Amino acid sequence: MTAILTRRRATLIGFIAVLLWALLAVLTVGSEPTPPLLLNAICFAIGGTLGLVWTAATGGLGQLAQVPARVYVFGTIGLFGYHALYFSALRLAPAAEAGLIAYLWPLLIILFSGLLPGETLRRGHVLGGLVGFAGAALLISGGAKGFDPAHLPGYALALLCALTWSSYSVLSRRIGNAPTASVAVFCLATAVLSAGLHLALEDTVWPATPGAWAATIALGLGPVGLAFYVWDIGVKRGDIQLLGTSSYAAPLLSTLILVATGVADPGWSLAIATLLITGGALTAARASFSR
Repeated sequence: MTAILTRRRATLIGFIAVLLWALLAVLTVGSEPTPPLLLNAICFAIGGTLGLVWTAATGGLGQLAQVPARVYVFGTIGLFGYHALYFSALRLAPAAEAGLIAYLWPLLIILFSGLLPGETLRRGHVLGGLVGFAGAALLISGGAKGFDPAHLPGYALALLCALTWSSYSVLSRRIGNAPTASVAVFCLATAVLSAGLHLALEDTVWPATPGAWAATIALGLGPVGLAFYVWDIGVKRGDIQLLGTSSYAAPLLSTLILVATGVADPGWSLAIATLLITGGALTAARASFSR
């Protein structure tokens, strides 16, 4: 019973990341016109520093020296790769279509996780993932005018984005012994890598207003900070299949926040998407807890 409770608690902790990622869109809009790599560098510097301070306060700095270099390389590639691809995709293709393709990652997590030792891919997981994806597709692509071949580079980057984060999340289970504190090093390394590429590829444009700075700092503290620490706990110790399906709540909550702040307009598709996403999550949850 203790193991079950521990697994469920870790899953709930991991779901905090989904809630934080729901703020990613509105805060990213608020941080304009800072270019993607510079935004990456600022946010991951904040998130990494936050984690390093927490690690020092809890006496965990000694653990960081015992983590193999390959783990740090793996984590850095995962965090840097996902965000660099995501922001670039949204610059090269319409946000709705690129976002839809990028949000294939929860479904891919569910499918890929069936390959992990001790995990079984049930029909309920597949059905829940497909129903949830249908809701996310309706939500993100509502009102879109369709795909334009001129945007294919952006679509390709969005697909790589989905493959990067789903692979990172599933393979994290394979290195489950690495402490969550190692995420702080991932973030700081990502910040350094992003800063170097920014200087080589982008013009420097800092946040122009106090509001833009507030949005940027909030990104670093939440969606590009705390979210990665709680997600690490969830994918390593929780129900990764249930987390993958529940991640469809992120585009739903993100849209609700955009509507509430006046950035987006409500529509009939929102209600239908809510039913699809909730139904998909419940279907996968039933499959997971039936064990």
